[in-house]
Amino acid sequence: MSLYRFNSSVLLLSGDGILSFLDGLSTNLVNGSCTAPFTNGNAKIIDVCDVLLVGERVVLVGYADHKDQLVQHLMSRILGRNISITDISHLNDVFVGIEPESVPDGATTHQSNMGWMMVLAKSHNHQPSWSQQQWDEHRVMNNIPFHGNEITPNVHPFSCGLEHLVHPDKGCYIGQEILTRMRSRGKTGKVMVRKLNPVENPTTVGKTHSLCIERIQ
Repeated sequence: MSLYRFNSSVLLLSGDGILSFLDGLSTNLVNGSCTAPFTNGNAKIIDVCDVLLVGERVVLVGYADHKDQLVQHLMSRILGRNISITDISHLNDVFVGIEPESVPDGATTHQSNMGWMMVLAKSHNHQPSWSQQQWDEHRVMNNIPFHGNEITPNVHPFSCGLEHLVHPDKGCYIGQEILTRMRSRGKTGKVMVRKLNPVENPTTVGKTHSLCIERIQ
């Protein structure tokens, strides 16, 4: 088992038209379980979340340090919709990594942009099997961007390895105009790359290679 405990936020969304609501805010198409980046008017990242369907409700797994900004972003755009948001972060642990042979009873699993993901009640007292260093090495060798390293509020999705999560045929989400213009002109400015060590200004350092964000245009 190779799992890292993710410093996550876990929000429970209840009500009507939740997927449609999230789809209108995400750079990615949200019509089921997926990974959904949310951006501001300058196309900079607010948070990159995983959308998990749990019955008629939706669990939104994001980065703990971005939780307040994400909740404010969502709440300001509910605008009378029958949607409620409940913070259940304190009740759940989130693990990411390589899918284990067995999964604890009661766990919710999901294929995230980060890899295999498991949401599990804290009462299980499940323990991670990967250290920060092991998780970082796995990410570097598999080109996986991560919160606080490559994914920060200072970057747009194209520059931190999330270009595949910017749907080419979507419109009318916040930041869409800028991202569409960047894509159509082929000018994203900076991109995430993996380079052989030593690396200048790395975002994540591995044993032999590192990830960094550098300007290519």
